[in-house]
Amino acid sequence: MVLRLTLPAADGSLQSYAMKDASTVMVPPPRAFNRIAYSAAHVVADPRAAVDPWLGCALDWDATIAYRRHLWSLGLGVAEAMDTAQRGMGLDWPTSLELIRRSVAAAREWPGALLACGCGTDQLAPQDARSLDDVVRAYEEQMAAIEAAGGRLILMCSRALARIARGPDDYVAVYDRLLRQAREPVILHWLGEMFDPALAGYWGSREVAPAMDTALAVIRDHAAKVDGIKISLLDAGHEITMRRRLPSGVRMYTGDDFNYPSLIAGDEHGHSDALLGIFDAIAPAASAALGALAAGDRARFDAILAPTLPLSRHIFQAPTRFYKTGVVFMAWLNGHQAHFTMVGGQQSARSLLHFAELFRLADAAALLDDPDLAWRRMRTLLALHGVDG
Repeated sequence: MVLRLTLPAADGSLQSYAMKDASTVMVPPPRAFNRIAYSAAHVVADPRAAVDPWLGCALDWDATIAYRRHLWSLGLGVAEAMDTAQRGMGLDWPTSLELIRRSVAAAREWPGALLACGCGTDQLAPQDARSLDDVVRAYEEQMAAIEAAGGRLILMCSRALARIARGPDDYVAVYDRLLRQAREPVILHWLGEMFDPALAGYWGSREVAPAMDTALAVIRDHAAKVDGIKISLLDAGHEITMRRRLPSGVRMYTGDDFNYPSLIAGDEHGHSDALLGIFDAIAPAASAALGALAAGDRARFDAILAPTLPLSRHIFQAPTRFYKTGVVFMAWLNGHQAHFTMVGGQQSARSLLHFAELFRLADAAALLDDPDLAWRRMRTLLALHGVDG
């Protein structure tokens, strides 16, 4: 039986939509990938907690950790407590640290599981930073706590540093102090202002080329302490340029949710590994594609990921910082959580029209694991918005 819904269209009309009779991507047992692939994982809010969603943070720990086990079962790594998890956008530092501790413990159940953890300065309000020392101390507090928990570090961009730094030399000074004391090689993090407007001018310049020069200078000075850098600028050209300038042994982790298939596949000059928010929403397809690439089947890799690109570009459309809403919506449609409620109430950050198009694109890409369930849940959302689906 064909499943039908009444969905809103861009012209304001309501239109009948017939779901595709398409099988979801079948994922064989994970084989060793020839790319390192982290999924930046979302968190599951606790909708029954006695907190004000705009002011307090409460997580459903069982569902949150279960989703990490799902990612590991597909052979993907987990980038923990990043912006996909609403870090600094509803998820506070104490809850982030508890999340990291629980994820580290859960990872021990999965031999070889990849886990890296976001380390920032979000316990320091940007307006309270008075000096570079304040920023360094905030980073050091989180570094010590994460390393004590057994986590590897992703040095996230700092809103406080972006606010107080007066130029490239300040970034060099801060990262020099941090990298000298890191126990293990870290992943650096360059998040563009489309993801977080407070990070405009990171690395000391609003222009990409000089900012890249500063980041590369930091990496060259501490290459033994840098596993790689994740950049999210949504510009494949910038990523490729920087990738070709990295010191030998330092990885480029793509964070480009607009161009990830070609960047991961690479060319004769090299490839990017992955640390992507979209891998949370398309995890089975990502796993299947990476398995095909490892088997030398580039055509199948492309065929699997090509239909996911329109979905990803829709989820990450401007204002890009609201992409988390689409990621959690996908998790709800696919039965990984029982509700569509988010930390900070951010389920309201996108329109019904946005969700309707997301549903169409997910269906077209065969990313709805249980079409009957997805159909029922979409009808519920439509009804809440006054549409008889």
